[in-house]
Amino acid sequence: MNEVATPAAPATPAARSAGEYKSKVKPIWCPGCGDFTVLNSVTRALALLQLQPHEVAVVSGIGCSSRIPAYTACYGFHGVHGRSLAAATGLKAARPDLTVIVASGDGDGYSIGGNHFMHACRRNVDLTYIVMDNHVYGMTKGQASPTTEPDWDNKLSPGGTGIRSYHPLVIALASGANFVARAFSGDQQGTAQMIAQAIQHPGFSFIEIMSPCVTFRPEQREWKDKVHPALVEPTNDPARAARRIMTDDGFNIGVLYAGDRPPYPVGGRPARNTVAEIEAEFAL
Repeated sequence: MNEVATPAAPATPAARSAGEYKSKVKPIWCPGCGDFTVLNSVTRALALLQLQPHEVAVVSGIGCSSRIPAYTACYGFHGVHGRSLAAATGLKAARPDLTVIVASGDGDGYSIGGNHFMHACRRNVDLTYIVMDNHVYGMTKGQASPTTEPDWDNKLSPGGTGIRSYHPLVIALASGANFVARAFSGDQQGTAQMIAQAIQHPGFSFIEIMSPCVTFRPEQREWKDKVHPALVEPTNDPARAARRIMTDDGFNIGVLYAGDRPPYPVGGRPARNTVAEIEAEFAL
């Protein structure tokens, strides 16, 4: 009597490594730039979550940090200056199945893109916004950015700008972001875990990543000795989070606020009018 062969068990797919989320395009940042390690943290976060590259879209604007989409193996969109959040919001509305990550810098995100930042927090669309903050316009030769200290003396602003620094964490919290955190690029694994947590948290998640510009702000090499974990646990109380953010020394890293506001619904609303009906309204 012939024995019936037992079907082989289906093979378990091998876990994706962080390297599989990187493209073959070689980064061209300055040696020592913190953005190298931020890129590593992004790909590590995707590996932690085991997302398929085609399930992820990385959107950016203009600046050193905004080169990140080209360096990943995911879908990518390199938009115009300051408009990354507008593009990402439209993408998420049209394709709610995608995990949408937005990469920006302090110039792109807080200067020309400042208004989009505030309203993206308010809308609370399910996006993850990563801003690499080095307190300077690194790609355009060292001008002061919105987060530059008012007394930073340099050739382009002798004696400093005298303008109060922009506080993105306060703006994000006050505008309605559902997840607010600060990370340091030198802590690759901690930053990767934070990005993974932000992706999984519903609604608009914002992470400010302190990413030194060693070319125009070499003194930022000292950040590695100044950053320290926040001493208190994350809160879902905006008032407590506000007191914490306003009284810290600027070097606390960790999740500062994790809210429970429902994200803006995308992709589920039925159309109220057909294209033909809309066209009929404009017919002459």
